[in-house]
Amino acid sequence: MSVMNAGPPTALREARVPEGGMYEGVRVLRRLPEGAPEQPYDLFRLVPLGRTIGAEVRGIDLTRSLPPALRAEVNRALLEWKVLFFRDQHLTSEQQRGFARQWGELETNPLLERGSSEDVVRFDKGGGAAPTFENVWHADVTFRRRPALGAVLQLRQVPPVGGDTMWADMAAAYDNLPQSVKDRIDGATAVHDFIPGFARFYPPERLAPLQDRFPPVEHPVVRTHPETGRRLLFVNASFTTRITGMEREESDALLRYLFQQAHVPEYQVRFRWQPGDVAFWDNRATQHYAVNDYAPHGRVAERVAIAGDRPF
Repeated sequence: MSVMNAGPPTALREARVPEGGMYEGVRVLRRLPEGAPEQPYDLFRLVPLGRTIGAEVRGIDLTRSLPPALRAEVNRALLEWKVLFFRDQHLTSEQQRGFARQWGELETNPLLERGSSEDVVRFDKGGGAAPTFENVWHADVTFRRRPALGAVLQLRQVPPVGGDTMWADMAAAYDNLPQSVKDRIDGATAVHDFIPGFARFYPPERLAPLQDRFPPVEHPVVRTHPETGRRLLFVNASFTTRITGMEREESDALLRYLFQQAHVPEYQVRFRWQPGDVAFWDNRATQHYAVNDYAPHGRVAERVAIAGDRPF
């Protein structure tokens, strides 16, 4: 059988996409620090919900103080999976505070609505409530010198449809940056300020008295996790305003690119709430996004946050 001569290859027309965007491709999805061994969990059952982030913990009653060995194993799970979910706990506010206190001093936040005590924040979204503090990827209180170590959130009222929360793994986000971008941000710092995140919802007269209490702070663009040693992308769209030492246009373009990294599905986990469920996340290693898609139904949540350390 004869083979027809295919001739010279057909030339393709010139085509390009804008530089600086995010495109398809294989991503490195590494849950543990490089070289860290896999270890079993002996004191509870752990059910992964994502490749690198998010796991459900079964067989623990959070209404009781955790014995030291169990607390250590839960902490290891938190470091490995970045956000842990505990179903059907129905904690009182005091029990929720007690669980969180096992990880450190609790944080207060005068910018958010208070629950039963000054260190409990209550998000009460009735059918007609304004869509505040939702629909944006962020890490909590990075405008503080010591941003929160983590947070414990419980849903008390859940809408029949919608109202999920998503978390993104910022170690995976850093791992997959092009080397050219890593080189640009290595050693860089960025300014964080509470005003951009809250000015969308509060009038100036409510924010102005807090300006002296919360002045702008600088944090590394890439922080090192104090327990795992992982490098983590540490800028977010709610509070990071500029990269130190860069011209505004260059800083804005680079920050937009870095903010986009939280949007990659492979780095995310999405949780569908039921009343009484609890989420415990590592604020140093993640960003989160509360999905506001549940109107006209209500959604009520309470959160306590654990004070952290100075990023390095």
